[in-house]
Amino acid sequence: MPVGLVVRKNQYYDSVFLMGVNKRLSEQPGVQQTAVLMASEANKGLLAEIGVRDGRIDAAQPNDLVIAVVADSQEIADSLLAQIDRFFESSHPVKAKMDVRTLQDGLGMKPQANLAVISVPGEYAAREARLAVEKGLNVFLFSNHVTLEDEIALKKLAQERGVLVMGPDCGTSLLGGVGIGFANRVRRGSVGAIGPSGTGMQEFTCLVHHLGMGISHAIGTGSRDLSDAVGGVTTLAALEALENNPETELIALISKPPGRKVVAALTGAFRRCRKPVIACFLGIDDPLDGEGRWFHRVKTIDEAAQISARLVDAGSKNLSLPQNPEQRLREEAARLLPQQKFVRGLFAGGTFCYQSQQIFRAHGIPVYSNAPLDKKYALLHPNASQEHSLVDMGDEEFTRGKPHPMIDGTERNRRILVEGRDPAVAALLLDFILGYNSSKDPAGELAEAIQEVRREAAERGGYLSVVASITGTELDPQDLGSQQKILEDCGAVVFPTNATATDFCVRLLRR
Repeated sequence: MPVGLVVRKNQYYDSVFLMGVNKRLSEQPGVQQTAVLMASEANKGLLAEIGVRDGRIDAAQPNDLVIAVVADSQEIADSLLAQIDRFFESSHPVKAKMDVRTLQDGLGMKPQANLAVISVPGEYAAREARLAVEKGLNVFLFSNHVTLEDEIALKKLAQERGVLVMGPDCGTSLLGGVGIGFANRVRRGSVGAIGPSGTGMQEFTCLVHHLGMGISHAIGTGSRDLSDAVGGVTTLAALEALENNPETELIALISKPPGRKVVAALTGAFRRCRKPVIACFLGIDDPLDGEGRWFHRVKTIDEAAQISARLVDAGSKNLSLPQNPEQRLREEAARLLPQQKFVRGLFAGGTFCYQSQQIFRAHGIPVYSNAPLDKKYALLHPNASQEHSLVDMGDEEFTRGKPHPMIDGTERNRRILVEGRDPAVAALLLDFILGYNSSKDPAGELAEAIQEVRREAAERGGYLSVVASITGTELDPQDLGSQQKILEDCGAVVFPTNATATDFCVRLLRR
């Protein structure tokens, strides 16, 4: 197995940037696998897992950059590494001289700053975040692999200092109109949002935009904040901050399944809040104390946006559904063979995987998942679907040492080919997420695989329905209209939300 390796001393880059470099490098002819990452202990382990071992890696320090290429030949690997700088330049064309190396350096340049964005290897992230909190800064902590104990201690300290720790593993925030992490370009307005759910927040903010409203602030909390162990510290602080924010008229909480104890704390806070609150707790079906009195309870992100529009009197704008959806449903159903019974969902957004499961469950259709709402429907292995399966491909099992599917569609392409070739599959359910830091062409990356499996289904005498949702706006760099056209040209049925796409699949099954 020919391997090329470069270790560059004291050359630090954040993980999102390196994912983009890795994606471009992996697309080169003759390349089998690549890794572009910092030499943290965890990343050294990832390199060993893909068979890249070297004394230079063992000696590397966390601030050292490691680039590894596994190729068809040594010549290809060596040639790519010889021109590696061009991959970094194409990922970051504007070079600015920057002498900032520490938090103190940054505060020296911007003494009035009140926010630190931290994206360093997880084993060092808590230390950097603590330094920022001690300086009185709010923190957006993109890093994952921060221990639960460190997260609890950080948020307790932030509580004492009167600041927010958004994270760890915080994917999305929109603060004062500025997107941090994975975020879409939406207009400013009077709707505030809170959530541990990055893609859920992205879809909600986009729907608010499409319905004619705007976002004051959208505050991410980190994926574990609403666990009973953490106790919703950031969520409760964000609720108070938005309640006191004069730009914000109403507040929406978009959440994956929260802990039961945290739900009780939240409903109490909703009761005390002076502004209308909309709560979308995905995966919880039981009635909650105070719903309908202290807060508006909704089942889907779509409902959260629609009630927001009603409460701020945003007019009567509607979301753009496919032309003649009922007719399209009949046409798709008529082409399926009797043995085509199952839906396979392949998601870049973990929140969408949860929401789709919830919708299937509400219709009495059991679905398997690697992130199941009901543990009895856990997939035995995330790479092997069974019956109806909805797979979160952003889960750590798929992203260890590889770019997230929102950045690179390679792994989803492979899985589309596997699922689409199963003669029992009636439909593929896919999500496409636009915005800053996402792939420049998410639909284009998957188009060839979609066309191939649809063509193969036709050659077998069957048909394959591809149902897609797009999260984004016309202001995003990928351009919502052109992404939609790419998918429609592939024969996909395209919806503006995950919920409407999932509902279409449910109805397709009941043909």
